[in-house]
Amino acid sequence: MPLEKKEDFARGDENSEFCLHCVNADGSVKTCEEIFNGGVEFFITAIGGDRLMAERIVRKNINQLPYWQNKNCAILQGEEATDEEFAEAMKKL
Repeated sequence: MPLEKKEDFARGDENSEFCLHCVNADGSVKTCEEIFNGGVEFFITAIGGDRLMAERIVRKNINQLPYWQNKNCAILQGEEATDEEFAEAMKKL
């Protein structure tokens, strides 16, 4: 999620590296699986298409984020969207 406005950030904290959708009410980071599945549902709803494409888009997006770089999250191991597919999805938002 683009972090453009204060309310986009977790708990409204502009110093946070997380968006409001990636944290629990207490400020703790949701599990990789929770974030992944939430992202997939968002992309299915926002741009349409099938679940497999949404998974590939979300996987590419999450794998680019510094927080997840050294985490061992099985759901992130798999096929990612190509740069072109990702760019096309972002245009539809």
